[in-house]
Amino acid sequence: VNNCASALVLALSAVARGREVIVSRGELVEIGGSFRVPDIMQRSGATLEEVGTTNRTHLNDYSRAITSRTGAIAKIHRSNFTQSGFVADADVRSLAPLAAEHGIPIVHDLGSGLMVDLTKYGFTGEPTARAALESGATVVLMSGDKLLGGPQAGIALGAKHAIARLRQDPFARAMRVDKMTIAALAATLELYRDVDTAVREIPVLAMLTASPESVRSRCEVVARDLAQRGIAATVVASTASVGAGAFPTYGVPSFSVSLEDPENAERALRSAEVPVIGHITDGRLLLDLRSVPERDDSGFAGSVIAALS
Repeated sequence: VNNCASALVLALSAVARGREVIVSRGELVEIGGSFRVPDIMQRSGATLEEVGTTNRTHLNDYSRAITSRTGAIAKIHRSNFTQSGFVADADVRSLAPLAAEHGIPIVHDLGSGLMVDLTKYGFTGEPTARAALESGATVVLMSGDKLLGGPQAGIALGAKHAIARLRQDPFARAMRVDKMTIAALAATLELYRDVDTAVREIPVLAMLTASPESVRSRCEVVARDLAQRGIAATVVASTASVGAGAFPTYGVPSFSVSLEDPENAERALRSAEVPVIGHITDGRLLLDLRSVPERDDSGFAGSVIAALS
């Protein structure tokens, strides 16, 4: 379907329209564009049954809320923020036996759509789609863009009988994507047949997993090119962020080209024929090449030179 929010509305409409959906108060989050998950969920025709508190929700909170009117349990992955301190949560694996006992489906909104485990690159805490399914969710929902790296889309994975119900819901027709999106998504998923190929060829994964040393060496080449044209530039250690709601507290060790006179330099670069967007930190304009494809390094340097010369 069109995006993950569409997938959530479709899934709840298919399995719980006119019934109650149990959801933790700690998961009623606001997503991009000021849209709020509870508002989106209610558009499905389901009624929200909130349980627990903002910071602590236990398995028995869900158990006590189950009635003959319960249509589903929803788990919403927290994107853009984390909770720490005096917190408690019931994950899908612990909820699965309870849901099975009562014949209730679990709809798990996974969010960003991570397909491969990035633990060896230092990224932890974001579940993969496979792990979410294996935990016992009936339907897992995720984005086709963001961490997955494909076109904007919403993807629903899960049990055959549940997916069949989604296909039969009238919303499926209203929210479906076109053939170009399907083609782009298929081409992206083909790359995931080999993890090394995916990490190398899918831009967002290549950017996240690039070693700091490789970024530094590229920055040094660009800084040298700028210096040869009279533009003062140095290479400094910096920290990148993941974005797209995933790994919200993780800072990616990186390197950047640092420019002097940051306010004027930033204005000039934003106004360039091919704009260059950096960020100002501690009185310096930093240009982190981690988010620039390596094949564009020469053009990147040329744009900076054209703007600042």
